[in-house]
Amino acid sequence: MTTVKISLNSIDKVKSFVNEVTRFDCDLDLVSGRYVIDAKSIMGIFSLDLSKDIDLNIHDDDNIDYILKKLEPYIVK
Repeated sequence: MTTVKISLNSIDKVKSFVNEVTRFDCDLDLVSGRYVIDAKSIMGIFSLDLSKDIDLNIHDDDNIDYILKKLEPYIVK
């Protein structure tokens, strides 16, 4: 499992993020405080505090480089 911090601070960013992650054949979880949400659930994402950075847990070690490259616009440097 790999964890990165992402920022989803606008509605357009959330929509494009969900469109991107639904293409991956692996589990992705968003962790904000004590809440863990399926990253492919747009309704779940909108239940989080999007003003803060969110941890993204990627449960796929085989394709991690490809996934990180595709999600680069959302990753906090």
